[in-house]
Amino acid sequence: MRQILVVAILIATAIGWPAPPRAATPDANAPGPATPEASSSDIDGETMFATSCGWCHQQGGRAAGRGPKLAGDKKSDDALIDRIKRGKPGAMPAFGRAFSDGQIIAILAYIRSLDDAGN
Repeated sequence: MRQILVVAILIATAIGWPAPPRAATPDANAPGPATPEASSSDIDGETMFATSCGWCHQQGGRAAGRGPKLAGDKKSDDALIDRIKRGKPGAMPAFGRAFSDGQIIAILAYIRSLDDAGN
């Protein structure tokens, strides 16, 4: 009986039965994931920036300090979001686990609101 069971398991394994469920193949025409947005329950970006980023990005991001000046930054939104989430080894901590996507978007919106003239 035991030999029959072993043979049955070997055959089932060889032919792939029962087959594991297959992941759905992504549709090339399907819309991508939505860009996260700040919600009313998220703290405002300026406060988030001041309490977490302002230690290194001086004058609310308007001047260089330990970190670069962010007012007028030409990097794409995706690049800034990635930097906030992943940090920069040896230069900036990663905040991806500390902040929600909405909070990161709120910080990005604050950075984009900075006037490069220092206002």
